[in-house]
Amino acid sequence: MDIQKSIKVLIVDDEPNILLSLEFLMKKEGYIVFIARDGEEAFDIIKREHPKIVLIDTMMPKVDGYKICKFIRGRRETKVTKVVFLNDKSKKEDIENADSFYANLYIPKPFSTRDCVTKINMLVSEVI
Repeated sequence: MDIQKSIKVLIVDDEPNILLSLEFLMKKEGYIVFIARDGEEAFDIIKREHPKIVLIDTMMPKVDGYKICKFIRGRRETKVTKVVFLNDKSKKEDIENADSFYANLYIPKPFSTRDCVTKINMLVSEVI
């Protein structure tokens, strides 16, 4: 049995193409995948499903990715969840800001969804 089959992943992004592509590829790898199109949907899924990995676009409507990350880190059930920031900004200060929220990985946009999935697979060993 693949290890990924028991790992819940939440993808939070307001760009439909990214959501669909990542969702397809992650499911193909065997992950249990949830998607959220904004921060409020993400909060509901995090509370209900306790994902082990969350991919978050930092520039989100309603609630930004930094607040979602803070929410994840503040909950007992998800404080060890791996957080991956997806961001249009790739300046040094943007990456440092991600570090200050204890993001485990920072992937600047645009990115290859296949490369992104490869990087997520590398985080799997840290989750188990």
